[in-house]
Amino acid sequence: MTEPRPADTDLATLVPDWIDWAAAAQELGVTVAKVRTMIREHELAAAVPTPGAGQQIPADFIQDGLVVKGLPGLLTMLHDGHYDDRECIAWLFTDLDLPGRPIDALRENRGSEVKRRAQAMSL
Repeated sequence: MTEPRPADTDLATLVPDWIDWAAAAQELGVTVAKVRTMIREHELAAAVPTPGAGQQIPADFIQDGLVVKGLPGLLTMLHDGHYDDRECIAWLFTDLDLPGRPIDALRENRGSEVKRRAQAMSL
């Protein structure tokens, strides 16, 4: 039996809080166009959490008016490993015994172990 793919994960139950691009722009002090660019350049990731909701960003990706430290590099690494935004978000919000979820480790400035695991996973 195969494990479910990260892209098939129900992100609405995995990620507690979502914000739309306009709210992300306001929190970051940038335009919505800049948020779009940040998503395209893998500084942020976005997905449709529920059918009909439109693309949104996990609220935990922004902390104190900035993108969480280490997130852009980690997203680039995961994308280089052929993960899409939906899979990246699922991986970041899944408990991996770090302790805790990778997004929590990043928010607590403990990104080295998260990046090591991401690198090993995408090889």
